[in-house]
Amino acid sequence: MAWKERDDCMGEGAETTGRGAGGVWLILAAAVLWGTTGTSQALAPVGASPATVGALRLAVGGLALLVVAVVRGGLRGGGRWPLVATACAGIFIAAYQVTFFAAVARTGVAVGTMVGIGSSPVFAGILGYLVRGERPGLRWAAATLLAVAGCSLLLVAGGGISVNPVGILLALGASASYAAYTLAIKVLLDGRSPDAVVAVAFCLGALILAPLLVGANLSWVMDPRGFLVTMHLGLIATALSYQLFARGLRTVPVATAVTLSLAEPLTAAILGVAVVGERLTPLALCGIALLFGGLALLAVRRKPAGSS
Repeated sequence: MAWKERDDCMGEGAETTGRGAGGVWLILAAAVLWGTTGTSQALAPVGASPATVGALRLAVGGLALLVVAVVRGGLRGGGRWPLVATACAGIFIAAYQVTFFAAVARTGVAVGTMVGIGSSPVFAGILGYLVRGERPGLRWAAATLLAVAGCSLLLVAGGGISVNPVGILLALGASASYAAYTLAIKVLLDGRSPDAVVAVAFCLGALILAPLLVGANLSWVMDPRGFLVTMHLGLIATALSYQLFARGLRTVPVATAVTLSLAEPLTAAILGVAVVGERLTPLALCGIALLFGGLALLAVRRKPAGSS
C-alpha cells in the first residue's frame, strides 16, 4: 500500500525522547487551543448555525495557513503530492466539521463531544497500525484507557443526558474522520513542511464546505462579537493550533497524537467553570483527574536506561 511507511519514531516510548518529547508538548498545546472552540461558539450571536460556523472556521483558518505557507516558502519544493493522501486530508477535515456539529445538534454537546473525541484514540490506533505499521505500545494503551475513562466520567457527571442513536453514529463518524485526517497529514509530512501540509489540507476542506455558505445567513458575522468569535475560531483555534499539531506530528506516532488530543475536553471542562460559570461535581473532578493522568503518562519523558 502506498501509504504504508515505517516511522523512525514508531512505537512505545518514541514520543518520550529527543524531538519526540517536544512534539508531545506541541500537540498538547494544539489540543488546549481546540478546547476553546466550545466556549467561543457559546459566545457567538444568535443566528450562528453549526454548519456556517464550521465552514467559516475552515475558510478563515485555511486562508491564514495559506498566507503563512507562502510567506515562509513552505509551498516550494517537496516534490509531487500524493493524490490519495492529499484528497483524504481535505475530505476528512471537512467531514469532521459536518459530522461533529451534526452530532452535537442531535445528541447534545456533552455526548457529541465525549463520543466524538473520546473514541478517536481507538480509531487512530487501528488505522496507524493497519496503514503505517505503527505499534502504539502499552504506554499508549494505559494512557488511552485512563483518558477514555475520564471522558466517560465527565459525560456521566453532566446530568440530563440525551442519547440519540443517529447522533452517536455521527459522533463516531467525526471520531473516525479526525483519526483518518491525522493519518493523512502524517503521510504528507514526509519531506514537506508543516506549513504547506496544513495549508493545502484546510484550503481543500474549505472548498469542499464552501457550498454550505451559499445562501446562508451570515449577518451575525458583522456583529463585533460575531467577528471576534469567527477570527478566534479561524486564526487561533484552527490556523495556529493545527500548525502546532502538524509540527508535533512529525515526531509523534498517530495513536499517541490522537490520545494527547483528549486534552481538548479537559480544557473545555475547565473553561466551562472559569468562563461560563458551570459547576463541577465530584464525579466530574474524578474524570478530570483521570484525563490528566492519562495525558501526563504520555507527556512526561522517561529517562533512557542507564541515565542518572
